[in-house]
Amino acid sequence: MRELEGPSYFTKNGNFELRHLASPPNCTMATQSSPLLNLKRNLQQRWKMIRFNLSASNNPLFLGFYRNFYNPKKGSLSDFLSQYSKSKPGNFTVVQIGANDGITHDPIHKFIKRDDWKGVLLEPQPDVFHEFLTKIYAKNKGITPLCAAIGEKDGSQPIYKVGFSTMRWATGLASFSKEKIEQAFKDGIVASNCKRFGIEIPADQSQWISQEEVQVIAPATLIQTYGLDHIDLLQIDAEGYDLEVIRIFDIPKTRPQAIIFENVGLNAADYAACLQLLEEQNYQLKKFGPNTLALQKPLGEFASFFNA
Repeated sequence: MRELEGPSYFTKNGNFELRHLASPPNCTMATQSSPLLNLKRNLQQRWKMIRFNLSASNNPLFLGFYRNFYNPKKGSLSDFLSQYSKSKPGNFTVVQIGANDGITHDPIHKFIKRDDWKGVLLEPQPDVFHEFLTKIYAKNKGITPLCAAIGEKDGSQPIYKVGFSTMRWATGLASFSKEKIEQAFKDGIVASNCKRFGIEIPADQSQWISQEEVQVIAPATLIQTYGLDHIDLLQIDAEGYDLEVIRIFDIPKTRPQAIIFENVGLNAADYAACLQLLEEQNYQLKKFGPNTLALQKPLGEFASFFNA
């Protein structure tokens, strides 16, 4: 029995609809799911579809909620982003590295939509890029999705992925480090998600990890091509590759005013190296759960976010 992946979105007569993608033949149901669990999964998938559609269409109710009623927890990363975004009305520029589908577990999506940010969102996986990212920002004229990764020079580079699933949890693990994907199997991250979604890991380990050649763009090319005269936020989600992205982005030259990167995929030595590199460039840092915020000094009105 073939496991049905989901949800996936496509356009038909200009509308977004839900479809399911079949997993590879060797990816089968691990266990017989209970009716209650099936109901829960179906409801989750339908909610994701509804939320995706509302955002992609710039639905007035969706935007109205975030513009008039959204109230993030005081002192949280979302609170910082909300206030920081409002401090630059109509002139907020973002570069996002690893945008994936543009909405799931994305800390900046609501603010891009609410405050009409401008900028470039990079996602190197072509299937994710075309199936999701381009569609969710199709009505945001200031946002340019780019199917590429950041690198030291223009060209291409292999990216490694879970080879038997295209679900969001799997595409979110994609990395330029094969060791990171192997570690996700060793640490049980893949097994946990497969159990959650009723997927059996193939017995043939050669099917566990796949690789794909993707486009790479250098920071200087990115900035020149898209006319980025300033960067208010550099948002990074590179699945353990965050330190390399920070190094590659040449912070002394590009000088993003704020940087947010994931810390959960970094070992202690790499995380310490990130902190040192950014502190040497006059950034103040604060850890917010799985993410770390770096802001150029002086902190001004945002100093309270960095208090202990």
